[in-house]
Amino acid sequence: MFEFHDPGRLIDDDLELVLVKKCPGNPAINYVPAYKFKMTPVGQDEEIGHIDLRIGNPHHIVMYGGHIGYGVEPEHRGHRYAARACKLLFPLARHHGLSVLWITCNPDNFASRRTCELAGGELVEIVDLPEDTDMYQEGERQKCRYRITL
Repeated sequence: MFEFHDPGRLIDDDLELVLVKKCPGNPAINYVPAYKFKMTPVGQDEEIGHIDLRIGNPHHIVMYGGHIGYGVEPEHRGHRYAARACKLLFPLARHHGLSVLWITCNPDNFASRRTCELAGGELVEIVDLPEDTDMYQEGERQKCRYRITL
């Protein structure tokens, strides 16, 4: 049975990850257990972005969804918050036995691709999304797959 862990205080200079929610997962719809964090300036409540860590290695996560998902508010972009936030999650991922993380993004999202590289990711391939995925249904067609070895 899956057990969530206390991530502790996750801080990098002026960036802090604040745990918002622990989501149990639902294998029937390809959801794995996940931690959801908001990105804030250290000691403040202002949300400047969000980041999720998904625990597990089902095909859908490894190939299309990724272990980490993130977003930074437009007015806070350009400070490498997403890449720094990814790195803050590495110890928690290791604590759950993950030795490799996958991050995916759309091929035309150059900012996200750069984030993956800054976080230590290596582009492995660009894959076509199967028609039965929610991402395909939302209009996406391909994903870049970045591997991060912890």
